[in-house]
Amino acid sequence: MRRRILELLAEGEQSSGSVTGVIRAEFGISQPAVSQHLRVLRDNGFATVRPEGARRLYAVDDTALREADAWLAKFRRFWVPRLAAMETEVARGKRQRRLQHDEEKHDD
Repeated sequence: MRRRILELLAEGEQSSGSVTGVIRAEFGISQPAVSQHLRVLRDNGFATVRPEGARRLYAVDDTALREADAWLAKFRRFWVPRLAAMETEVARGKRQRRLQHDEEKHDD
């Protein structure tokens, strides 16, 4: 659920009401529960909040995300080669389908 909140905030600054509306609809939790998740994200450096009149506007704070990215950097060697190999296979499959499609068009 907190990942989903971060996804929403990654789209741009959002009011707590807007975030709450989406999260309540998707997860069926109460407004106080959503507020608690927003507080945890804020307290742990993943989100910022600023008052604007009666509203509270939340945004992504990339500080904790950069720290997590730096920590994950030492593990990327385990999946980057596999993702690159998968990308190659997907491209090869697309090329084969395109060639097959072109051959079928010429056979008609």
